[in-house]
Amino acid sequence: MTFEEIKSIISEKFPDAILGEDLNATPHALIIDKKSIFEVCELLHTHEHLYFDMLSCLSGLDNGPENGTMEVVYNLYSIPFSLHLMLKVELDRNQPEIDSVVSIWRTANWHEREAFDMFGIKFDNHPDLRRILLPLDWEGFPLQKDYQEQEKYHGMNVIYDRREEVENWKEG
Repeated sequence: MTFEEIKSIISEKFPDAILGEDLNATPHALIIDKKSIFEVCELLHTHEHLYFDMLSCLSGLDNGPENGTMEVVYNLYSIPFSLHLMLKVELDRNQPEIDSVVSIWRTANWHEREAFDMFGIKFDNHPDLRRILLPLDWEGFPLQKDYQEQEKYHGMNVIYDRREEVENWKEG
């Protein structure tokens, strides 16, 4: 099955879902309308000639405040058909929100929680959307390009300067 054939299957079922493609990506990527992501993923998972049974990775991406967008990138793999496909969805940076795909691929649970924790991307209908790497009361989202690291967390220094420690070690 070729990239064009996969694209055709999606377009036939959801004519407005594909906004573009990225043939420079590896694997090739389809740019999907955020309103269609769940239905497209469900089709890719259940279609008898595709069966993308594995969500290899789901990643958040911040295009920066000057661009005003974020992205969610899905890397899919079909074990029985040895097919690879990437999906990209662009989100409004001020309200990064998209449907969860946990009900399609259970591994999305961890990936979506990480994207929420690091970028602040909200996944609608996620069964347990809360921080997974940082403490629940952490302020901000560290992988946003304009993130300002807090100086203290519960009275402890977050920003740690080792220069003085290194100088003392050299002298001692």
